[in-house]
Amino acid sequence: MTHAPNHQHQVPAAPIDRPTSVPGNVIRGALIGVVETVPGVSGGTVALVTGIYRQLIDSASAVVSAIRVLVTGPDRVNSMWAHLSYVHWRVIIPVVIGMIIGLFTAVQFIGDWVETYPQLTRAAFFGMVVVSIAVPFRMARRSAGGSLSPRHWALGAVAVAVTFLVVSLPPGVVQPHWWLVLPAAALAVSALLLPGLSGSFLLLTFGLYEPTISAARDLDAGYLGVFFAGAALGMVSIVKGLKWLLDRYHTVTMVVLAGVMLGALRTLWPWQTSDRGLLAPDELLGPALGVAAVGAAVVAVLVVLDARLSRAE
Repeated sequence: MTHAPNHQHQVPAAPIDRPTSVPGNVIRGALIGVVETVPGVSGGTVALVTGIYRQLIDSASAVVSAIRVLVTGPDRVNSMWAHLSYVHWRVIIPVVIGMIIGLFTAVQFIGDWVETYPQLTRAAFFGMVVVSIAVPFRMARRSAGGSLSPRHWALGAVAVAVTFLVVSLPPGVVQPHWWLVLPAAALAVSALLLPGLSGSFLLLTFGLYEPTISAARDLDAGYLGVFFAGAALGMVSIVKGLKWLLDRYHTVTMVVLAGVMLGALRTLWPWQTSDRGLLAPDELLGPALGVAAVGAAVVAVLVVLDARLSRAE
């Protein structure tokens, strides 16, 4: 029942993972759920910083493969269970539970925070993301043998420039029709897989951020049903490609992710107009620097812990 499927796409060898506790994974999931409600902050970044990013990617890939072989065969049932045996259930189930709790808790107040204290909220997350960039950068250097080549630096610079231009686009205002919500959710879910890319920011760009937050707050079953269907579609279509990149081009992928995170900082600059035009700091500069420092310190602690655990392994 656990033999490898008899076709060209063999089940990968199970990776050796850092032990994690179930309560800790619930907390990790809750953090991912909370930050997914904040434009400009990526749940994938939290997964990277808390050390469960690769487990999530590998598990999602295994689930997608299990669904594929169940539909296409051969030896459908046994092949499905063989792939599912590589899912990190001790990580995935607590993380999903935590995400649901964190997401539906955060939507009750995060919208008010962003609207009432926009500069300070963005400043806090600016500080967090700045420090988070060290995570994919360190992973890239480690996989490259300690130093990056000029090609890597060039690719990172391109990622910074492209992301900066994309996040500079003014937000749109559209009606939340199902045929728009479905593909928007499919794109937004990529934020769970790509550190630095915020699903909430993508929704804001499409003009669907406020409708989605309102639907989650009010438990609008119709809207949420379409949204989660789109998210599932995006997960299936994106995860295999990302896993392929991580397996074959790990250094390049991490360099590009670091560039994406750096370019995405543009959307978290505390002082900007409603059309995302950048402004000079005002009288809130002092408080903004303070909350940014606190946010940076919180993530720095997580990054240092992650680095020490990696060395211990």
